Amino acid sequence: MFDGKIIFSQIMEFVPWRAFQKIIDQHDGDVKVRNLKTHQLFRVMAFAQLANRRSFRDTVTTLRAMKSKWYHMGITSVSLNNLSNALQQRNWKIFADAAMVLMVTAKKLYAEPTKGDKLDAKVYALDSTTFDLCLSIFPWAEFRSTKAAVKVHALLDTETEIPDFIRVSTGKTHDVNMLDEITFTKNSITVMDLAYLDFRRLYAIHQAGAFFIVRAKKNTKLRRIYSREVDKTTGVRCDQIVRPSWHRAQKNYPDKLRRIKFYDAEKHRRLVFLTNNVSLSAETIAALYRRRWSVEVFFKWIKQHLRLRPFFGESENAVKCQIWIAISTYLLIAILKKTCGIARPMGEILQIFSVTLFENIPINTLFCEKPTNPQTAPDAEQLFLPGF
Repeated sequence: MFDGKIIFSQIMEFVPWRAFQKIIDQHDGDVKVRNLKTHQLFRVMAFAQLANRRSFRDTVTTLRAMKSKWYHMGITSVSLNNLSNALQQRNWKIFADAAMVLMVTAKKLYAEPTKGDKLDAKVYALDSTTFDLCLSIFPWAEFRSTKAAVKVHALLDTETEIPDFIRVSTGKTHDVNMLDEITFTKNSITVMDLAYLDFRRLYAIHQAGAFFIVRAKKNTKLRRIYSREVDKTTGVRCDQIVRPSWHRAQKNYPDKLRRIKFYDAEKHRRLVFLTNNVSLSAETIAALYRRRWSVEVFFKWIKQHLRLRPFFGESENAVKCQIWIAISTYLLIAILKKTCGIARPMGEILQIFSVTLFENIPINTLFCEKPTNPQTAPDAEQLFLPGF
């Protein structure tokens, strides 16, 4: 893999370029394009992510300082004008489809056989994060009367921390609408916050043979059918089989539900969960809901380590291009980490790459920790001065 290539070129080898070119051709991405082809735009924007560049000018200035490396990076020409125009004109769906290809590759790499101490089911966490924008600069992303926003929705595998579904929308898109776009696999368990409580959509998950765990709202009216015995020392206050008590909810969800009330002693709060899973214990249901935090960690990671603010462009297309290339960068690092057997955290890997992209050494040597030899310690080599 090395062959005398710089670190950035070695990272780009993990991109399936043949599949990427097919996606470009499907969307006519390079039709009448003379400068900065679509694959070159991806390389430049991926470089901006890996090198932690803050703007077009910052990215172009850095690349121009290393112009002798352009050939090795797969870049022929870079300027503020053609980079800005390319980000405005290239269809963001190209980079979205490319991210999906990387997502499939990462899922295969991180797929592990189920062990005896684990659930015999995939557990997913569904949530969204919001990027606040200036309404006067991003009018297409109107969210409130005085501000704009863009949302990233993600369905994350809590075991591998690899997303299974991602969508980018404006701030006005309600989180619950994502339930209409996700294909839920049989026997999987999806953990959600109370924003996703919609009986019609939850019943669609139930009919697909999948399970859900969702927070109940304070005004959710349910009729108890019968209660199960619980051990209150575990934090579980009640475990009940219920039905929706008002007509519209009964029509949308005609089957039974399970309601579990749980007291979180650490944060001193009471939680109420609704689920269609009647086989798992109430303690397990409460423990599974804790896994929802993994998607919050995922959003926190991409906000802290990837260059998503400020956005390089102002149009909807430019913003979505930048988000999808940032997500592709996350997936590339995950694929590289697994393939090369790197034990460092992903944030640390990205930090090391940010200062070594032009180094002409194998990737693995960046993460080899050589033990210190006591015989070569500085004190052992200190000169002896006569008379002392």
